[in-house]
Amino acid sequence: MLDRRAFLAVCSRFGVASTLLPGVLWALADDKPAITRDMIDNAAIIADIKVPDEDKDMMLESLNDAAKGYDAIYVLHMKNDVAPAFIFDPALPGMKFETARRPIRLSAAPNIDATATPKNLEDVAFYSVRQLAELVRKRKVSSSALTEMYLERLKRYDPALHFVITLTEDRARAQAKEADREIAAGKYRGPLHGLPWGAKDLLAVKDYRTTWGAGGFENQKIDEDATVVKRLDEAGAVLLAKLTLGALALGDKWFGGMTRNPWNPQQGSSGSSAGSASATAAGCVAFAIGSETLGSISSPSTRCGTTGLRPTFGRVPRTGAMALSWTMDKLGPICRGVEDCAIVLSAIYGPDGQDRTVNNAAFNWDGGLDWRRLRIGYLEKEFQLQPPQQEQQPKQEKNLTEAEKKKREEQTAQQKARREYDHKYDEAAIAKLRSMGVKLIPVELPKLPYEAMLSMLEAEAAAAFDDLTRSGRDKLLTGQTKDDWPNTFRTARFIPAVEYIQASRARLLAMEEFAKVFDKVDVIVAPTQSTQLLVTNLTGHPALILPNGFRGEDAPKPVVRDGELQPGGAGTPVSLTFLGHLYGEAKLLAVAKAYQDATGFHLKHPELGGRTAL
Repeated sequence: MLDRRAFLAVCSRFGVASTLLPGVLWALADDKPAITRDMIDNAAIIADIKVPDEDKDMMLESLNDAAKGYDAIYVLHMKNDVAPAFIFDPALPGMKFETARRPIRLSAAPNIDATATPKNLEDVAFYSVRQLAELVRKRKVSSSALTEMYLERLKRYDPALHFVITLTEDRARAQAKEADREIAAGKYRGPLHGLPWGAKDLLAVKDYRTTWGAGGFENQKIDEDATVVKRLDEAGAVLLAKLTLGALALGDKWFGGMTRNPWNPQQGSSGSSAGSASATAAGCVAFAIGSETLGSISSPSTRCGTTGLRPTFGRVPRTGAMALSWTMDKLGPICRGVEDCAIVLSAIYGPDGQDRTVNNAAFNWDGGLDWRRLRIGYLEKEFQLQPPQQEQQPKQEKNLTEAEKKKREEQTAQQKARREYDHKYDEAAIAKLRSMGVKLIPVELPKLPYEAMLSMLEAEAAAAFDDLTRSGRDKLLTGQTKDDWPNTFRTARFIPAVEYIQASRARLLAMEEFAKVFDKVDVIVAPTQSTQLLVTNLTGHPALILPNGFRGEDAPKPVVRDGELQPGGAGTPVSLTFLGHLYGEAKLLAVAKAYQDATGFHLKHPELGGRTAL
């Protein structure tokens, strides 16, 4: 007799049978004890293979023989932090990068009055890391005072913005007290010493819960500090809170609700680094750590008007962080300014002896680097106005009612109006760069089937949470729609093992072709919401996302869809993205900082007032 678990194990283990869709087979079996030839025929149609009749008996025998071995692996119940034996490395043969570390070189001290203690400490709530560091270094503001101020703001605005999962108050106060003692004794650790920060709650912190934002994990505790947490501890930073993320790093909905956009709290903050971006934008932490697999730093930074750095894959250790995709996950800072990102990256990057993907590549920030000597490209075609995707006629159009067709037409018109309105900010960015003396070099993205390569992410994510799917606990997750994890995890089990490898081979082609683009330039300017987001997450290239203006009163009004207010609308931010060479963050940030200094959009912050509820 073959029970369901053994049946699924057998199907997934067998070579060709790994394409045979075990869930479908079991459903077809209708609780029968054995796989039949007809089941193989039905599954083979979906797997896009043809199995000769003379081979089916051999397959059936092999499927049953394989059950013991596969089931033996399943009963290991491997934790999320057990990585596969393979390693993804974005660096191609012959690529060279600097390994010698040099002391960080900051830009000139900020133009603030660091000679006097602020009368109202909340006046510095929106200061950059660079500005706060000067106040703390000169002992005009204590770490303890900053910690209490930011803790109070977190508590005040969380009821409206929903960006906190767990406050780490005791830990924070102890760290702040120690920072003040060390600084008073002349032991200054650097620009993060004494500065309060927030961690996306996929980073483990000993003695505190690490929930991954997901139902079913609300009380999970991991008995370690993530490497990034340890390194920020060593830099003297003060951890205030575990901040929200969409459930298992998808979107901005978590088990406690939806994290909100400080510029318009009726909108979500986007995700999955939802709380990290929202709390930073709201002036409730000095900086935060987020993560990105496919847009999770980029998207909330855009929505909330923060400056987010997605480093090169293999730059920052992910030890102690929730795994979603072992070949795409990246940790990075979300801040209020570009140089802030450089300061934080300097503290958290480099090998830790545990995350095997991390290369020994130096990040040497030089705030005085002459960016004018760099070759700066731009994705010319990506900056051209693109039609909304829904303008394409869907296949099921003929099955829609007249009311449904009218609604679709209205949505398409709204999407088009917003695209046309927002496009002027992209055009203004190009004009501004040229006015700065930048001779933009047009470049193009290689033409490859990038969407098809995402099967790798889906398969890895399904493997990372295999036990969740098998046990049925996926029903505890907040989202249960077609686009949410439960459906994605189940569907990913139907991805043939061969097709996963084929996607990986295509990914290597993308890496090789994109490397040729970067042979021509040092930095690339790109629209944030464009194909580059998918391409660079696959190739592992770094990106810096910064605010690029704010929509005016004439902006198209955001629409309500499925009961939720969509992005856009008067007063909300738009963004621009800068891309760099693999391990080329220093040059990337230098160019982005020049643009940010020239525009000043990062200096604007939301007027939160005294609101405590929506």
